[in-house]
Amino acid sequence: MTTDGTIATDGTIATTAPASATTELAAPAPAATVAPLLAGLDERLPGLLALYEDLHAHPELSFQEFRTAGVAAERLRAQGWEVTEGVGGTGVVGVLANGPGPVVLLRADMDALPVREETGLPYASTATGTDPDGNEVPVMHACGHDMHVTCLLGATDLLAAHREAWSGTVVAVFQPAEEVGGAPAMIEDGFLDRFPRAAVCLGQHVAPAPVGFLGTRPGPVMAASDSLRVTLFGRGGHGSSPETAVDPVVMAAAVVMRLQTVVSREIGAAQTAVVTVGSLHAGTKENIIPDTAELRINMRSTTPAVRDRILAAVTRIVRAEAAASGAPREPEIAPVNAFPVTVNDGPATALVQSALTEAFGEGRVFTLPQVITGSEDFGVFGTALGVPSVFWHFGGADPALYAGVTPDSLLEDGLPDTVPANHSPRFAPVPGPTIPVGVTALLAAAAHWLRKETPGAA
Repeated sequence: MTTDGTIATDGTIATTAPASATTELAAPAPAATVAPLLAGLDERLPGLLALYEDLHAHPELSFQEFRTAGVAAERLRAQGWEVTEGVGGTGVVGVLANGPGPVVLLRADMDALPVREETGLPYASTATGTDPDGNEVPVMHACGHDMHVTCLLGATDLLAAHREAWSGTVVAVFQPAEEVGGAPAMIEDGFLDRFPRAAVCLGQHVAPAPVGFLGTRPGPVMAASDSLRVTLFGRGGHGSSPETAVDPVVMAAAVVMRLQTVVSREIGAAQTAVVTVGSLHAGTKENIIPDTAELRINMRSTTPAVRDRILAAVTRIVRAEAAASGAPREPEIAPVNAFPVTVNDGPATALVQSALTEAFGEGRVFTLPQVITGSEDFGVFGTALGVPSVFWHFGGADPALYAGVTPDSLLEDGLPDTVPANHSPRFAPVPGPTIPVGVTALLAAAAHWLRKETPGAA
């Protein structure tokens, strides 16, 4: 989609950037198919905002979402859903059967990240948690999963309140541990046999795009991700006598620098790949050469061939640098987690894009020009069920941050440097206008499959 305008501070597309900024967004004119489901949304928004702020202030790490899961389960029961808790650890599944029709799966993830919040919000998190290695860490909803839970609970409330407006069955999935791959845990816990089998799986993610704008694409929409834990072995000694030791810190530094050549020199310029060393730990004191160093490496790819090439290159480099440093033993390379490429079904994506465009209007729903290098495990549900799945992104950033920016340039050039992205300690959607967008998007997409046929209609 092409437009000649720029993004105005109210989220509209204007030919000139207005002078003042605002975080308000006019509610979209609802499409005919979703309008009955949206009745009462405005009255529910204060409660949903309070819910969002509560969830944001009380984040929980992966597989530790006990409070969040309890909130989701309690609200679903109050709305009239059949609720199952403890699925795949801390997962919650709600089922609402409402006559004949297809089964639609709607999914939200619940976990937060080990990040210290720096948003300055009055409801900012001060929580801490214990990571898998036993370390106490700060915890923040730096990826917006609190927004996902809020929007899905808003959608489930309206679905339960307006059963006369739709027909079929909805399976609402509140998934644990998306950041480390919690969807497979739910599948392994008998998800396919315990709950109605969906005909389509729908999910969404809040993004640092202007609030009110949505984007998706058919085919691959998010990259595969592989994470490794690498332990390099040296021989400890005194910092004053490095010749008596084998320094794993220097070895680790060489590995980090050499890994930067994988994408620049071993992957084609037209191919998508990322290699990141996100963690490096070694030693306890400045004058002690330690015995070991640990690196945690993350790789992103969009095709099996590129994935295999990256994994082989990383393994080769780690082992070669250890040998070049005279390491007393081979390094240990252990997988931490892996996410497949998230693939949107083509025909189902076209239907969702059409539904979103009807709900939000022309110029707000975009086809993403390329695969997003972030990763998701949402696609695991559709793959395991053998049914189409569609995943889209909806903006949650203050449009004032994008004043004067054209949507096309945003798609091509990426975020301005002033906009905090997901996983940043400063990432925080503007909840007032973002929540109704997320609720409306879920209901608009689901309404295509859940529409109630009018008696006598052709």
